[in-house]
Amino acid sequence: MTDSAVAGEQGQQLLVTVHNHLRDELEQLRQLIRDVRRGATGPAEARSYLNTMAMRQNYWTLGAFCANYCRVLSMHHAIEDQRMFPDLRRGDESLGPVLDRLAAEHEVIAGVLDEVDRALIAMVGDETRLDETEEAIDRLADVLLTHLQDEEDALLGPIGRLGLTI
Repeated sequence: MTDSAVAGEQGQQLLVTVHNHLRDELEQLRQLIRDVRRGATGPAEARSYLNTMAMRQNYWTLGAFCANYCRVLSMHHAIEDQRMFPDLRRGDESLGPVLDRLAAEHEVIAGVLDEVDRALIAMVGDETRLDETEEAIDRLADVLLTHLQDEEDALLGPIGRLGLTI
């Protein structure tokens, strides 16, 4: 296997690994909200649990969960926008429209993350805001999970073919 092929395979694996971690953290958050809704845990316990999540280890307020999750996701998207997408565009100009669409989705996701952040902060101060929080997280799940899958479908092949690392 050539160095380029190895690099491409590593790039593919890294992208999927990061995406899977983002999916896992989102599912943990969704499950936690479901647990609060059905009374299996209260907001205080939910808040404590969020403190143990991998993306949240150094944060101590529920509202800060999104600050960290948003930071990690925003960093991931910045790396894609600033490094991976230009490398892909240079390697295969026909990817331009796909890369433009995916970059635009990053902006949409940033707006939804802001909604989640505001909803989580509101729920800390008012337990009756659970519906608002759950709806915001569901919107995030819809847009983010679709985006991650679309990105993998469109870019894993070119990453491997072009031998790109991420």
